[in-house]
Amino acid sequence: MNCINTGIELKTKRHIVFIGCLLCASIVRAADFFPVAMHQPDSARDTICYMAQVSAVASTGKSAPFWIHAGENGNISSSPFSGNISAGVYKPATRPSRWYDYDFAVILTGRFDTERATGYFRQLYAHVRLYIIDITAGIKPLVCGAQNPKLSTGGLLFSGNAQPLPRISIGIDEYIPFPGLFGYCEVKGGITHGWFVDDSRLDKTIATTGTLLHYKFAGVRLGGQLPVNFSYEIHHAAQWGGTSPEFGKYDVSLKAFKHIFMAGAGGNNRSDQLNAEGNHIGFQQLALTGKWSQWNITAYWQTIFEDKSASFIGNTNQTDGLWGLSVQQSQWRFIHSLTYEFLNTTAQDGPWHDRDGLVYGGRSNYYNNSNYKQGWTHFSRTIGNPLLSPSNNRVRTHFIGLAGDIYGFEYRVIGSYTRNWGTYKAPSMSRNTALMLEVTKHVEQAWGLDFSLRMAADFGTQFGNQFGAMLTVSKRGLIHSY
Repeated sequence: MNCINTGIELKTKRHIVFIGCLLCASIVRAADFFPVAMHQPDSARDTICYMAQVSAVASTGKSAPFWIHAGENGNISSSPFSGNISAGVYKPATRPSRWYDYDFAVILTGRFDTERATGYFRQLYAHVRLYIIDITAGIKPLVCGAQNPKLSTGGLLFSGNAQPLPRISIGIDEYIPFPGLFGYCEVKGGITHGWFVDDSRLDKTIATTGTLLHYKFAGVRLGGQLPVNFSYEIHHAAQWGGTSPEFGKYDVSLKAFKHIFMAGAGGNNRSDQLNAEGNHIGFQQLALTGKWSQWNITAYWQTIFEDKSASFIGNTNQTDGLWGLSVQQSQWRFIHSLTYEFLNTTAQDGPWHDRDGLVYGGRSNYYNNSNYKQGWTHFSRTIGNPLLSPSNNRVRTHFIGLAGDIYGFEYRVIGSYTRNWGTYKAPSMSRNTALMLEVTKHVEQAWGLDFSLRMAADFGTQFGNQFGAMLTVSKRGLIHSY
C-alpha cells in the first residue's frame, strides 16, 4: 500500500512540475525578453526642418532680470539691453523603432548687447543611434537630471545655463531594458570627451587655458511598466589638461587620463598629489516616479560632491543638494506641469578644510578649484546650477514653477527665493526674489509665426530691484520629408 501511494505521489509531483514548466514557458513566451523600441514596426518618416528666431531684451536695472537669461545655454545676454538673431537647419530624431536613427543641427546665432557683438554656433552637431548605442560629435547642449528642464532651477552638473562645449560622446543616452529581465530593469551610461573653447574670455594671468572635459555617467531604473519606478544615477565630470600660468602645462597622457577617470591623485603640483588630479565635480541622484492614467509624479534628490566626497552614506554634506517634486498630467491642459525644488549648498562638508595640522576635508567650495581659477564655468557662465557661481556657492533656494495651455496660449510661471552667503573664504550676505512669466502663441494667420513674451523681475539685495521683458518671434518649418 505504501509503495502504491509513493508511486502516485511521485507521478503527481511530475505532473505539477510539468504544468509549472508549461506555465513558466508560456509567461516567458508572452513576455518580451528584451522590449526595446527597435523591435516594433516602423512607419515614421525622416524630416529636415528650418528655424529662424529674433529676440530683444529691455530692462530697468543694471542687468536683465535673472530668469530672463538663466538656463538659456548662454544665448541671452545678462546685459540690460540686448538682442540676438538665430537661423539654421536641423533634423530631429524621428525613428525610434528603426534599428538606427540620426539627427543633426546647424544653427548660427548673432548676439549683441551693451558691451560687444558676437557670432557663434548655437548648435553644430551630428548624432547617430546604432541599435542602442548613441554617438554624438559637435556642439550640442548637455543637460542631466530627473527634473523638468523648463521648470527647474537647473541640474547640479549640467543645467543648460552656459554655452555648450564641443564634445564627442558615446554610450546609451536613454534608459533601455537590460536583456533577460523583461523590461523591469533598465540601464544607461556613457562617456564624453570635450574641449573648453572660452580662452579668449579668460584672464590668462590667472586662469588655465586649453582645458579639457571628462564626463561619464551611469544609471539603473527598476520597475518597467509597473506604476512605480525607482532609479539611481551617478554623474562625474572633471576639468583637466591645459596650461596654468602658475603650474605650467598639465599632463594629458594616458596615465593622467587614468587619474582623471578614477578621480585619483597625481599631477605635477602638491594639491593634485594630495587630493585628486584635475578639478572633479558631480552628483548622485535618487528618483522615485509614480505613473498612472494621465499622471506622472517624480520625486528626486541630487547630492553634489567635489573631488572624492562622493557617497550618500557617510558623506558629511548630505544636507547639501537639490530636492524636487515634479508633477505632469494630460487630463487638464490649463496646468499640465508643476515643480517644487529646494536647493541647499551651505554645508560643504563643514567650514574647515584643515586647521591646526588636522585635515577636516571641509570647504568643498563648489565650482571652484585652485588649479582652474575660472571654476566650473564656460564663457563666464556657470555650467551647473545657475543659482551658484564660483564667487557665490553657499545658497539656499525655494523654487516653484508651473506651465499650462489656456486656449492656445502656452504659459510658464516660475518664482524663486534665494538667500546667499557668498563663499566660506569670502562671505557675503544677500537675498533675491526672482519672478518670471512667459506666454507663447502660435499664429497661423501670421505666416505661422510663434510669438513669445517673457516678463521678469528681481527684488532684493543681490541684484537690486529690476524689471525687464523679452520679446521673441520665431518660425519653424519643414524643408523635406523622406
